[in-house]
Amino acid sequence: MSARALSFGAIAEAYERFRPGYPKELFDLVMTYAGRPVRTALEIGAGTGKATRLFAEHGVMVTATEPDAAMLTELRKSVPADVRTVRAAFEDLRPGETYGLVYAAAALHWTRPEGRWSSVAALLEPEGVFASFGGPVQLADPAVEEAVCAARAPFLESDEFPSPDGTAPDEQMQWPGTELQRSPLFCDVRQAVVERRLTMGASHYIGHLSTVSAYLQLPQSRQRQAYDAIAQVLPERVEIAADITVHLARRRSVSPTRATRPRL
Repeated sequence: MSARALSFGAIAEAYERFRPGYPKELFDLVMTYAGRPVRTALEIGAGTGKATRLFAEHGVMVTATEPDAAMLTELRKSVPADVRTVRAAFEDLRPGETYGLVYAAAALHWTRPEGRWSSVAALLEPEGVFASFGGPVQLADPAVEEAVCAARAPFLESDEFPSPDGTAPDEQMQWPGTELQRSPLFCDVRQAVVERRLTMGASHYIGHLSTVSAYLQLPQSRQRQAYDAIAQVLPERVEIAADITVHLARRRSVSPTRATRPRL
């Protein structure tokens, strides 16, 4: 796992405070797609538990995996007591039990491509559901966005994470749906969007930027300079477009010899 992927532990409290959570509409979308009761789930890269809470508080027994100890510490403060936590990267899970749902919330792009889908499939019950969801938090006002881009330019060309498989932004199917469609282990691949608009103070938006990996790669002095430059062009309150893009797929029924089951 890359250093960038492991950079969030140092700002775990800020991550919990400034990153938006997930709405019940997302839970309903996943359950409707499943078409049957989902009793158990494994979460890849649980972070501070934003998505963990959504599923656990609606009756799903969640096993939350996360490689960073500081993020897990923050997660344990706010999730139901029956959530099982495992400190491990996705790639380090060993053969073991299977789940009705495996999901990743803004975390799948941190996993290694090699063996990703065979490992996911091995964690799922036959016809179990995989879900990946997330999306950028963007300024809704184009004029404000343009001003922020100009203020950020001396420090960062972009703060977005490029598509892991190079899919162009204007393609109808986005990653990881593109990879799921190519995998013989999954079927019924779907993409949906949960539209979301938020309003927050300028300082809260700067707090959110302090949890974005692109900024965390800068030296601390440059981070502070970037935040100060951006703060100078922000209005007192900003509207945010925080749509959640959801990818869903179902594991095909395959023989046990076609995948090695990871164990926790």
